[in-house]
Amino acid sequence: MSSRRSRSSRQSSSGGSRITDDQINDLVSKLQQLLPELRNRSSDKVSSAKVLQETCNYIRNLHREVDDLSERLSELLATTDTSSAQAAIIRSLLM
Repeated sequence: MSSRRSRSSRQSSSGGSRITDDQINDLVSKLQQLLPELRNRSSDKVSSAKVLQETCNYIRNLHREVDDLSERLSELLATTDTSSAQAAIIRSLLM
């Protein structure tokens, strides 16, 4: 991001207050700590673009994993006696 653009165009949606480069760097650092791929690379300088790309990839993978687990639970529920306690637990996980 160019310094001209970063200073002149960053405004939050609430009240027009500006976000500083330090705040952005802090948020990117926090994101990096949430990502398994980048968490232990704090000594290495990782670009903000890399952190954002990895964040998108990680969220995409989490969505796939949730979909897969939901499908597996649905299949398990289909093969379980619907009045059993196990079926009730599976149904509660799907809700």
